[in-house]
Amino acid sequence: MTPNFKAPNSELRRPNILIVDDHPFIIEGYKNAITRYKPKEFEFAIEQAHDCKSAYDLLEQKDVSRFEVAFLDISMPAYEEKDLFSGEDLAKLIMKKIPECKIILLTMYTELLKIKTIIRTINPNGLIIKNDLTFDELLLAFDKVMKNEKYYSQSVVKMLNQSSHNSIEIDEFDKQILFHLSKGTPINEMPHYIPISFNEIEKRRASLKELLKVRSGLDADLVKEAKNKALF
Repeated sequence: MTPNFKAPNSELRRPNILIVDDHPFIIEGYKNAITRYKPKEFEFAIEQAHDCKSAYDLLEQKDVSRFEVAFLDISMPAYEEKDLFSGEDLAKLIMKKIPECKIILLTMYTELLKIKTIIRTINPNGLIIKNDLTFDELLLAFDKVMKNEKYYSQSVVKMLNQSSHNSIEIDEFDKQILFHLSKGTPINEMPHYIPISFNEIEKRRASLKELLKVRSGLDADLVKEAKNKALF
């Protein structure tokens, strides 16, 4: 007897999707939504990673250009050896390696400054606050992005409509200084990790304390205040 085999529909588009999140059950939720998106038109191939290192390893593969859409959580375990400390850094790597890849960033951050910084530095195709996330919200975002439209979730839109009375912005070197301060790296060792001089690092540390109004002058208080404002 001939097996009852159903040949795949060769007319279906087969976009490749990358999902990076350190919570496996969240990845499964994304996959569940994506695979239900227009099943008569698309048959998605989905790959996943759980931290910056496993994502980097995927992106180093020769056929990396196959990814059309990337879902990236902002907060995830870092890969310090490659200066990848967040989903933002992964987004920048993808933008360099696969400029045509559409990027959807997901975050728990609800600070206006952080949201504005993400939009300014990454300009993602989609930006979703995780507290807004539902099955329908994810499908709506995916649909917009697949149609080459931008999608910001409700909370993002609300924050952007607020007045930016506290427009503190810092650059990548400042972020690296704050990161190493949070890890307890001595100041005199930071030039080994950050490509600027010891004197420049000292000046930036002092400027950050003044900018964030850290009256105690303590590095621990600087780190705490920077984290409260979601600066790194």
